[in-house]
Amino acid sequence: MKKFTSVLLLAGLVSATSCDKLDDFTGGGNGEPKEGVTLKNHSTVPAYFKVAPEFNDLKIYSLLSSPDVLQDSPNFVYGSMADGAGLLKEADGTFTLINNIEADYSIARVTFDETFKPVKGEYILNAEATAYTAQCSGSLITPEEHGFGPTYLSGGEWGGSSKAVFAVDPYKSTSNASVATTLSALGEWSTENAVAIGKDAFPGKTVIFIGDDHSDNEVPSGQLGMYVADQGDLNNGKLYTLKVTTEGVAYEMDMAEGETYEAEFIEMEERSIDLLDAEAKEKGAMGFSRLEDIDWRRGIAANQRELYITVTGRKKDGLVGKGSTYGRIYKVVLDKEEPTKATISCVLDGDKLDGKAKAFHSPDNIVVTKNYAYIQEDPNGYPDTADKAHYAQLYQYNLNTGELKTVLECDQVAAAAAGVGNTERNWEITGMIDVSETLGMEGTFIMITQNHGWEPADGSAFTDPLANSQADSRKEGSQLFVLKGLSN
Repeated sequence: MKKFTSVLLLAGLVSATSCDKLDDFTGGGNGEPKEGVTLKNHSTVPAYFKVAPEFNDLKIYSLLSSPDVLQDSPNFVYGSMADGAGLLKEADGTFTLINNIEADYSIARVTFDETFKPVKGEYILNAEATAYTAQCSGSLITPEEHGFGPTYLSGGEWGGSSKAVFAVDPYKSTSNASVATTLSALGEWSTENAVAIGKDAFPGKTVIFIGDDHSDNEVPSGQLGMYVADQGDLNNGKLYTLKVTTEGVAYEMDMAEGETYEAEFIEMEERSIDLLDAEAKEKGAMGFSRLEDIDWRRGIAANQRELYITVTGRKKDGLVGKGSTYGRIYKVVLDKEEPTKATISCVLDGDKLDGKAKAFHSPDNIVVTKNYAYIQEDPNGYPDTADKAHYAQLYQYNLNTGELKTVLECDQVAAAAAGVGNTERNWEITGMIDVSETLGMEGTFIMITQNHGWEPADGSAFTDPLANSQADSRKEGSQLFVLKGLSN
């Protein structure tokens, strides 16, 4: 295993090796001073990470954790298994974070003041609205990137019966938290995420990709869905799934790392989950072993037609030779004229045990910038090789050179010693988004951990009753961070 620098972040309490990490940071775009935003620790709970030596200048600030009390909403609880997120800057200089709370089947709205201190939390979609269905990854549609909005998209994945794509107004009244809007035109899947690519990719069109976290034990069944409509139309478009057309490719494991394959998106008529899955298989759609997150490359129009998807993998005897075991990252490139034409390539293969992604242990979420993809792990509990025997890691993948680096690893040993979780249940790194433009600071990201095994000492739950009134005691804590110093 690699050597790392331990980072414990909390005002007034820090390991001897990381005093520089506690510096407050105030800045604007391109390093220019900006009045207002000042990055610092606000949570009562530190951040527990080990940072790789190459990223020793990385600054990590703990913003919000489940036990924290916010000044303007003292009863708000940052609930169990926080996940996907989107950030907006308001006209008055404050900020609004929309944040999925996966295990409480809900969506929270957190207000940050002008300095980027969290001051208020509330729930705008609760478990009743989602039919107790987990809200996993999420994505924000904005006028700047997509030509309309703002609208927050979230997917119903596990637990309840509402497997649709949810559309949420970021300014939705909390009085309507039990009322949801779903997008039937985008179909029902085991929906991990729904992501609209940039408006310049196909001018005048809205193109949304859906990740299907289907976990079949015999046939890889997670599909990549695509919705295409006129710009801003979320109700009247066509729905497709990805089919690899290169001869000899029946399963995802028939695709080798570094090779490019021809593909197309085939139109679907069905929309309900079981019928849609059956139709896709009948028409030869590619199935992946748990297709998780999706993101698109920022920059020029050609970049925006370049997608990266994470397949987390699944270890079952019936999937050997068919679906990934340890996880893969795929690149999908859309034709510049017609989004239904594409190519696909596996760029990182965790099943290649002597390859550059040999340390992969269930990559789950991904965020893509102009030049990098940041890949977040959710270890599924089978560290079969020494390279995979680690807690959740964050990776940096260079889109231009193909170089893969480990940025950091959750330090669950130090956390457990402080009473934050244990060493037996792996945490998940998730919810990472690039907030550089929103905050006016280059190289700035939000990141979240789901601290599995961390429960209140009194046996209660890290759950806000307004989010989920039926919470059992096994509802685990979440932490929200801001990272400064990663390349875009």
